[in-house]
Amino acid sequence: MKILKKIFLAAFIASAVFFGTYFLWFSPRFVVPILMYHRFGYQNNSLSVTPENFERQLAYLKNNGYRVISLDELVQGIAQNKRFGRKTAVITVDDGWEDNYIYAYPALKKFGFPATIFLALDLIGTNPEFLTWEQVKTMQKDNISFGCHTRNHTYLPAVKDPDRLKDEIDGCKNMLQRELGVPVEWYCYPTGGFTEKVKALVRKAGYKGACTTARGFADLNKDVYELKRVKVTNSDTVKPFSFRAKLSGYYNLFRRKKAGG
Repeated sequence: MKILKKIFLAAFIASAVFFGTYFLWFSPRFVVPILMYHRFGYQNNSLSVTPENFERQLAYLKNNGYRVISLDELVQGIAQNKRFGRKTAVITVDDGWEDNYIYAYPALKKFGFPATIFLALDLIGTNPEFLTWEQVKTMQKDNISFGCHTRNHTYLPAVKDPDRLKDEIDGCKNMLQRELGVPVEWYCYPTGGFTEKVKALVRKAGYKGACTTARGFADLNKDVYELKRVKVTNSDTVKPFSFRAKLSGYYNLFRRKKAGG
């Protein structure tokens, strides 16, 4: 009888520790995952996801009851201290390659998911590998929003000229607003690089928030000018557990902090 009591007591303590840790420490640290993509196609590099794998990833979201929300809805929710459901995600794409229109846009449209594409503006309509303005405006009509990724995909901490820095932030915003005819509210630091000065300039320019590639836990992404994201690759389709982990909302919690890049 004494042995049974000890076993019961040990089980009770273990359960209390587990549930206490989960509800008091782990659960409150849930962060809506912001998925980060770059290219879509068959390039042999870590930034490219094949069209087939991208569609499988979107199908996984749809079939498993995930709610894909816009970056705008996420940031509004953060400002209101909203608690998002565990099956919530945001989709973002960097740079503005033409394959975004050829491969990603039809898949996003098929599943009815919103996404935000960050454009390196001086490459749009000038470089044949990147989007044209006509393609951008077509996607804009189908739940795809656009943000700034500087004018020249510039690593901002290396820019010492204040006028150039202003142009990469304010000038980028003004140019994109003229082209699209709507307010531009989102910014993305190329290669994730930023400083406190850069972040302050982005805020002053009137952006609602900014994304980085930095990893590591950062106070539930409450600093909306330093939103951490999760890079998605082809291997996440080959290894489904990896994709599920990245969608968990805890993926960055145990990763070594990396300041931008």
